Amino acid sequence: MYFFCRKPIFIWLFIILFTVVPGFSFARIGVGVGIGKIDMEKPFEPGGIYEIPSISVINTGDETSEYEVGIEYHQDQPQLLPAREWFNFEPAKLTLKPGEVGLVKISLTLPIKTAPGDYFAYIEGRALRKQGTGTRIGVAAAGKLYFTVSPATGWQGLMLRLSILYKKYSPWPQVVAGVIAVAGIFLLLRRFFSFNIQRKGPKNSRTAVKSRNINETKSPANAINKKIK
Repeated sequence: MYFFCRKPIFIWLFIILFTVVPGFSFARIGVGVGIGKIDMEKPFEPGGIYEIPSISVINTGDETSEYEVGIEYHQDQPQLLPAREWFNFEPAKLTLKPGEVGLVKISLTLPIKTAPGDYFAYIEGRALRKQGTGTRIGVAAAGKLYFTVSPATGWQGLMLRLSILYKKYSPWPQVVAGVIAVAGIFLLLRRFFSFNIQRKGPKNSRTAVKSRNINETKSPANAINKKIK
């Protein structure tokens, strides 16, 4: 009897808190991603830098929250695991209001020596919650990523990486190559002319000595002095 008498009291207490006390509510944090599967049909090559389709992160909760995108794996997946360090997400973190959608760009940089085969990973959108001085991951939603890496030698991977960087940072590689070429030509010309000047020095001195001997021989005074002696 005592229990049944007190139960209505708790019910009325919650009603009062919701209706009378302003701002009293249970906040809900939610997240969704705007893509279920990404299947890269064209094989990737080691050393390449590739753009993965962007992923939409949706705040499905009822309060403003901070989010990030990362890579996760299935425990017993048969495919190869792409390293988390291969991926770059821009922006790294984003803050979304309830119902707001944020777009995250994804790029994949394969090492020069990447094992060939089929790869799989989850691209996961995560809600971040502050806990004390740190941050912990809350709810999450994920899409699937599939791609294949074709066989290639380390030399092929290196050449591909250099060609990609050359195109990406153009025209700076041409400018640097031009400066190096001009500096090399200048050093060669300087060395060449310096070598000629050193050769001309002794040749001129020998010519001067020879000219002086001839003049001394042709001089009448010198001839008379030689006869007297």
